[in-house]
Amino acid sequence: MSDYFEVFGFSRKLQVDAEELRRRFYELSRRHHPDFHQLAGADEQAAALASSALVNRAYRALREPLARVEYLVALEEGGNGGGGGAVKPKAPMDLLAEMLEVQEAIEEAKTSGLDAESRRRLREERQRLIDRRAATEAEIVAGGAQWDAALDEGRDRGPLLAWFKQALATRAYLRTVIDDLSEALGEDRDPHVSHRRH
Repeated sequence: MSDYFEVFGFSRKLQVDAEELRRRFYELSRRHHPDFHQLAGADEQAAALASSALVNRAYRALREPLARVEYLVALEEGGNGGGGGAVKPKAPMDLLAEMLEVQEAIEEAKTSGLDAESRRRLREERQRLIDRRAATEAEIVAGGAQWDAALDEGRDRGPLLAWFKQALATRAYLRTVIDDLSEALGEDRDPHVSHRRH
């Protein structure tokens, strides 16, 4: 079974009761944990190990709202949610144009050296982008209610899927530029900044 929602007996909804998910995770973990199958045959032990690994992967994918959206998008596109499926959309042109200016400021700072004023400007720009990324993430999570309603009503979810893909692409692009700003500032160990690139 490759649909992580099905692993827990859920439909493909984005608004998941976290407590119910956790309860089902612990229940399935106990049921499939290899320690409880030590006296079984080799085939049954291998099946228990595979099931246990599946439950763990499914829980990691579904426990956080943004990871759940990312997984759902990949799943709806016919992938397995592992990230290797369809082509990712590019960031919107207006965002690219805006980020080009930021990249130019980064390059200027790298070549000219960072004085107090340029450091201040880059930090302000980074914070503005961190805030923008947080707002984008909040919009993505809030979109879960629309997805669930469309699923319940049997409506076409294609436009919502496309919107999620674009919003996730924007989020990933913002994260990359934030990381670039942190690196230019020599602060790439900032705990408030993600270092995972897409």
